Amino acid sequence: MSSVLYDTPGPRAKRRNVILSVVFVVLLLLLAWWVWSALDDKGQLEWSLWKPFTQSETWTTYLLPGLGETLKAAALAMVIALPLGAVFGIARLSDHRWVRGVAGTVVEFFRAIPVLLLMLFANEIYARSTDVGTENRPLYAVVTGLVLYNAAVLAEVVRAGILALPKGQTEAAQAVGLRKGQTMTLILLPQAVTAMLPAIVSQLVVIVKDTALGGVMIGFTELLSERATLAANYANVIQSFVIVAIIYIVVNFILTSFASWLEKRLRRSKRSTGAVLGADNIDDINAGEVGGSFATGGEGGGPSGFTFIKKK
Repeated sequence: MSSVLYDTPGPRAKRRNVILSVVFVVLLLLLAWWVWSALDDKGQLEWSLWKPFTQSETWTTYLLPGLGETLKAAALAMVIALPLGAVFGIARLSDHRWVRGVAGTVVEFFRAIPVLLLMLFANEIYARSTDVGTENRPLYAVVTGLVLYNAAVLAEVVRAGILALPKGQTEAAQAVGLRKGQTMTLILLPQAVTAMLPAIVSQLVVIVKDTALGGVMIGFTELLSERATLAANYANVIQSFVIVAIIYIVVNFILTSFASWLEKRLRRSKRSTGAVLGADNIDDINAGEVGGSFATGGEGGGPSGFTFIKKK
C-alpha cells in the first residue's frame, strides 16, 4: 500500500532506517558522554554547585519571582495584543481600500521590526516622555514591545482564520439578508475564533520566550535576569543555565501540549466548519503567505454553507 505523498518503505528501506536510527542514537549517547566527561573534568558536576537548587530560599528569592514576572509580562502582552490584533485583522479584510491600506501598513511595519528594538524604543520613550517610574518602566517597555509585534502577527492569524472558513458561510449570510458587518461579527468571527485558538496559544509560547530579551537589555527582572543574580551569588553559572532552561522547557511544553490538545479537539469537533489553524501555520503567517479579500477562501461553499442557520 502506498500513500499519495510517499511510498511505503520496503524491506531494504526499513533495514536502512533501523541502522540509521541506531547510529544516530549511538552518536547521541557518545555526545552526551563527552559533555558529561568535560563537565566532570572541570568540576561542574560537584554537588556544592547544584545544592542551592534543593533549597527553598533559592526558589523563593530568585527563580519563582523571576518566573512570576515572566508570566505576568506574557499575560499582559497577550491580553492587550489579542483584541488589537483582531481589530487590525478584520480591518485588513475591509471593503474600503484606505482601511485595508492603513491596517496593512501598520501590520507589516511592526512585523518587520525586531521585538528587542521595539522594547528599547519603548523604554526610551517612557524614560524621556512619561512619568513612569524606573521600577515599572522595564515591565511597561517589555509589554509594549511584545504587544506591538505580536498584535501584528495575531492580525494575520485573525485574517487567515477568517479566510480559512468555507466560502459558503459568507454566501449563506448574504442570502438571508445579513449586512457585511453582521456577517463578520455574527457568522465569520465566532467560527474563526474556534479555528484560531491553537495558533493563538502557540503564539503565547513565543511571547513567553521573548520576555527574556527585556531582562538582557533593559533590566526587566524576569527569570533569565534573576538567574544572573543567582549565579553571581552561588558561582554556579552553568548549573543555573540548566535549571532555567528546564523551567522554560516545562512552561512551553505545557503551553504547546495544551495547544496540540486543543487543536485535535477542534479537528474532531463536528461544530468546526473550516480549517483549524495550528502551530505549524505561524511560520506561513509570518512569511506573509496568506492572502485574500473579505470573502472567505475555502472551497467548501455551496448549499452546505447554510448549515449555520439550521435549527435543532
